[in-house]
Amino acid sequence: MIGILLYACTSNSNNDQQTKRSFPEEKTKTSDASTYDPKRGEGKFDAVEVGDQLDVAMAKEGKTIADVKCASCHKYTEERLVGPGWAGVSEKHKPEWIMNFITNPDPMIDKDPELQAQLELCLVRMPNQNLSETEARSILEFMRQNDGVK
Repeated sequence: MIGILLYACTSNSNNDQQTKRSFPEEKTKTSDASTYDPKRGEGKFDAVEVGDQLDVAMAKEGKTIADVKCASCHKYTEERLVGPGWAGVSEKHKPEWIMNFITNPDPMIDKDPELQAQLELCLVRMPNQNLSETEARSILEFMRQNDGVK
């Protein structure tokens, strides 16, 4: 009985080692905060051009999207709901940071000290809403309107 138990344990151990050799584990990317740019954020947007004047049609579309996707957690004032209020966001952050955060929140939350501090206050991570670039840009334009850009 003991011999069978020893054989079974040794056999599984050898199979596990063979499996690891045959199918190496995928290396996971580590969150490297040392390469994080707090002015740009983490994502594909390096520079987002916004005009001095508001694109009213885009801002209107952005408000429609925000009312559906964002307003359940964010107020458009300074008041915090689940997430922080939006007042002043477009003045505080560069457009590329906002676009990267809207479209790529998880890596930014993992790397940005300010977002990590915000997470400690809010206790809920911003979910990825899977917005298109056009939708995210429209929300950015609405944020600018919300902050007084005419």
